[in-house]
Amino acid sequence: MTIATFAALIAFLFPLAYSPGPGNTFFAAIGASRGPRAAIPALAGYHAATFVVTAAIGLGLGATVLMHPAFVVVLSAAGSLYVLWLAFTFIRSARSRARSASQVAAQSATTSAESAESPAPALPPAPAQKIGFWSGALVLLLNPKAYYIIVVMFAQFLRPESGSGLAAVLLITAIFTLNNLIAFLIWTAGGRMLTALFRGERAQQFIDYLFAATLIGVAIWMALPLFGLG
Repeated sequence: MTIATFAALIAFLFPLAYSPGPGNTFFAAIGASRGPRAAIPALAGYHAATFVVTAAIGLGLGATVLMHPAFVVVLSAAGSLYVLWLAFTFIRSARSRARSASQVAAQSATTSAESAESPAPALPPAPAQKIGFWSGALVLLLNPKAYYIIVVMFAQFLRPESGSGLAAVLLITAIFTLNNLIAFLIWTAGGRMLTALFRGERAQQFIDYLFAATLIGVAIWMALPLFGLG
């Protein structure tokens, strides 16, 4: 791959990876609600799926399925429903925080009445559903728009001067996967920074609801092909 082709590939991938979409919104939400460490399994799943799917399409093993409208419809519906479910997990997290805060406030009031010198109890962490390897993998696997991006990428950049066969496909696949990983790490850290700026249970609840609303918007965007709008 020449330097010019590499620069053009990065210029093509940069806005796709760093602008809001299902993946980066999902990881920003995890970073904000649960912290960067909690995002590691999902990051591993997403990018393992990215590498496998990208390499498969580059080798001609997966692109043909996109020619079947029924496949795209099913994938769009499944992806949209899955992202809606993810949004619900953040709504549930926000509600759990609200219940925990109310319980602690009531307990604190009772304790204060019994003894003015007693310290208020610490706020217990809100229960959160585990988001693991397959949660991240499904965000990629159920997003047909990602498949189309990969097809377009290979159509534009799998050129004779970039090499031939498996080596060229794996090189482009590695660049694509690494670029996404860097972008999503930044989005995950950005989500965590947001919670650091706005401390307190009410602020955290608002952030959970904010990212839930964003994921709902992403789910609607993913469902547009179902109505002939995507």
